[in-house]
Amino acid sequence: MKEFRFVDTTLRDGPLSLWASAMTTGMMLPVAERLDGAGFKAIELICGSDFLKAVRDLKEDPFERIRLVTQRVTKTPMRMITGGVNVFGYDPPCMYRLFMELAAANGIAQARVSDHWNDLASWTYRVGQIRAAGMDPVVNVIYSVSPRHTDAYFAERTRQAASLPVIGLCLKDPGGLLTPERMRTLVPVVLENSNGVPVEFHTHCTTGLGPLTTLEAIKLGIETVNAAIPPLADGSSNPSVFNVAANARALGYEPLIDEDALRPVSEHFTAIAMQEGFPIGAPVEYDYSQYLHQVPGGMISNLAYQLGSVGLEDKLQETLEETARVRAELGYPIMVTPLSQFVGTQATINVVVGERYKQITDQVIDYALGRHGEEAVSAMDPDLKDRILDTPRARELASHEPPDPPLDDMRSKFGGPGVSDVDLMLRWMVTKEDVDAMRAAGPYKEYVSARLPLVRLIEELTKRTISSRIQVQKPGLSLTLERRGAAR
Repeated sequence: MKEFRFVDTTLRDGPLSLWASAMTTGMMLPVAERLDGAGFKAIELICGSDFLKAVRDLKEDPFERIRLVTQRVTKTPMRMITGGVNVFGYDPPCMYRLFMELAAANGIAQARVSDHWNDLASWTYRVGQIRAAGMDPVVNVIYSVSPRHTDAYFAERTRQAASLPVIGLCLKDPGGLLTPERMRTLVPVVLENSNGVPVEFHTHCTTGLGPLTTLEAIKLGIETVNAAIPPLADGSSNPSVFNVAANARALGYEPLIDEDALRPVSEHFTAIAMQEGFPIGAPVEYDYSQYLHQVPGGMISNLAYQLGSVGLEDKLQETLEETARVRAELGYPIMVTPLSQFVGTQATINVVVGERYKQITDQVIDYALGRHGEEAVSAMDPDLKDRILDTPRARELASHEPPDPPLDDMRSKFGGPGVSDVDLMLRWMVTKEDVDAMRAAGPYKEYVSARLPLVRLIEELTKRTISSRIQVQKPGLSLTLERRGAAR
């Protein structure tokens, strides 16, 4: 039986795709050792947008998260996903270097590298910085559907990626766009041009085809696939490790994974989903509209969340349709961070405002100025480009040159000589006020699950209005709870 392995995405792409990145450090730590012992080739932990979410919304230090999880995961390489650090803006080289050094110092061993244009110069720079920090790079060759994204295109980009000092390549399908038929033409092209560098496969279940294309990848000779553990699999997330393992085994392949060790992990996160009201990933029906807008799985859940937060949850479908139009006008960029967010945000503004391009984001203006790749300038609709560049804001932004400050200048700007490297980095990524609020919230909070019998008992007793005092005693434990204002 031919063997294959998994990279786990339960802690990273699963919550990004299904829970709007709301998984806390306390939710991760109880299962970290189980993940470590299950036989994964690598475990993905964090990506750039997780840093923003952790600090602003969860009030957690993302570098502490890395450190605490990697203290418990001692056998399996921990991986992060990285393109730019400042996800929607410019990365001064000194800050990019510092970010990589901090990630490595806190326990990240591998970095899976994206460039939104599959650009060799960008890959070369990022791989060099990752290597210098002591981590091993894996380069994403990102799939997309457009007249430009032909077999010849992917052959060329695979050769370029394989020429770099990497430990692997990843055929990345963020929109779940690949079909089994397309896999049979594309995967041989990628493998033939990879120059012997190992290739893994990453897809989403957004169109309903993720489990099938993952099986097809295994049948075509890819020896490592990405998957998540339910309830953080399926839906807009990655295929289920249990489903892929069972189907591959039925086809005569041997998955090198301990599924029994992972079932308690599934139970743990299912209990959290039910307790917190988080979505539980489920298989989806085939959705051809995904090929039109090509919004990645993780972004769909965030779009829905953002629209819902302003009372416009009924506008999601209209926003996705507008996203398809904006993407075509911008020259069919690959729908991956940050370009997918640029397209999706502009589409959302067009829908909310009610007039297309009445308000234009700075990111789309920078896109038209060529600051997110020269391919953007040559590929986008010329009339739209002229309209954008003729705005006063575009003329203002055109005069700005990206800065290249030394690290000492950045430290002075964000707190002075006494600021730690971690706080310097976080203040630059968000704001000093965000970081101060995070620090004021204290260290990460242990997550207490209502699955625990004692916790469940106390939870139910506190709902009884006739009780003013609850006392629980057992050997080694004495707990007393009193309702405020109750008579003694």
